[in-house]
Amino acid sequence: PVSTPTNDYYGGHRLGDKLFGDSLVCLNAETGERVWHFQILHHGLWDYDPPAAPNLIDITVDGKEIKAVAQVTKQAFCFVFDRVTGEPVWPIEERPVPQSAVPGESSSPTQPFPTKPAPFDRQGLTHDDLIDFTPVLRKQALSIIEDYDYGTLYTPPTEKGVIAMPGIIGGASWAGAAVDPDKGIIYIPSITFPTNTTINKAKDPEADYTYTGALAFGPKGPRGLPLMKPPYGRITAIDLNTGEHKWMQPVGDGPRDHPTLRHLDLPPLGWAQRNFPLLTQSLLFAASQASWDGTGNSPRGNAIEVSFETQNPFLWAFDPDNGQPISRTELPSNAQGAPISYMADGKQFIVIPIGGANQPAELIALTLP
Repeated sequence: PVSTPTNDYYGGHRLGDKLFGDSLVCLNAETGERVWHFQILHHGLWDYDPPAAPNLIDITVDGKEIKAVAQVTKQAFCFVFDRVTGEPVWPIEERPVPQSAVPGESSSPTQPFPTKPAPFDRQGLTHDDLIDFTPVLRKQALSIIEDYDYGTLYTPPTEKGVIAMPGIIGGASWAGAAVDPDKGIIYIPSITFPTNTTINKAKDPEADYTYTGALAFGPKGPRGLPLMKPPYGRITAIDLNTGEHKWMQPVGDGPRDHPTLRHLDLPPLGWAQRNFPLLTQSLLFAASQASWDGTGNSPRGNAIEVSFETQNPFLWAFDPDNGQPISRTELPSNAQGAPISYMADGKQFIVIPIGGANQPAELIALTLP
C-alpha cells in the first residue's frame, strides 16, 4: 500500500489523481517491475491512506477459485482483488462525491466504491448517526455538530471545519485484519471515531503551501460521551467467498457506566480503541491498544499531539464462527502491537507487546496451566 501525497488535507499544489498515492501496487519481487495497481483513493484530502498490510487469501467465488488479496481501509471498505491479475473480485464503481470549495483546490469528482463487501463501519455523518440514548443527549449532539460542516463519506475539508467519519484512525487501522485461509473469512477490527479538519490559509507569504489543514480528534459528544451511536469499537467477520458479512461484535463495555447511561441497562457498546487480531484454529483473539486523546496541534499545525491512557487492557477471545465472547484476560497495560502464537514443549503460548500510557514496554507471554 502507498500513502497519501503531502499534504494530507490540501491538494491545490498537487492537482490530479496523483498516482501511485493511496494505491495498492503489485510488484514482481524478482525484477521490481510493476505488475498491476489500483488507486483506492483519488487526490486524497482526508489522510485516508491504506493503513495496514493487505491480506493474501485463496477464495472460491461462484465456483471459481481465486488467489485473492484483500485491502482494508480507514474508510471502512474492504477492497478484494485477484492478486495475480489485479482484477476486482466484485465490481468497483466510480461514484460522484462532494466537491471542495477551498480556493485553488480541485478535488476528484468521483471515488471508487466496492459493491462488495458492504462497509464494515459507519461512513459519513447525518442526524440519524448521532447519539440518541436519551432525548436530551440527542438534542445536545445536534447542537454540537452545527458548529461544523458534515455530510457523506468524502465530504472535503473546509475552512469552517468538517467532521470526517471515519476519522484518520479508521475504520480499519494499523492493526489490519486476520484471515482464515481454510474458510476464506476475514476478521476486521474497526473504530467509530470522528476527526475534524479545518483548512487554514497560510499567513506567511513565503510558506510552502497556500493552505494547510489543522486536525483535531472529535468533536466529542454531549457530557463527554461519543458523538455517534455505538458500537465504538468492533470486529466484523466477512465471508470473502460470498462478500457477505457473517457477524459483528462490539469489543469492550464502552461508556455504558457513564452517569447518564448506567440506568439504561445497555449492552456492550465497544471502546474506540485499536484491537490487534490473532486467529488460531479454534479462537479469535484481540488485544486492545490504549485509548488516546488529542492534546493540541504540533507547532506547524499539521499533526496532533496525542496522549494515551490505559483503558480496557484485555486480551479478548471470541468464537470465530459467531463472534460470541468467550473470555477476557486482563493485562498489566494495553497492547502496542499484534499478538503472536507459537508452540514450545507441547504447549501453546501467546505473546503480546504491551506498554505506553506511562507504562513500561514489555513482552508478556500467556499460556494455559
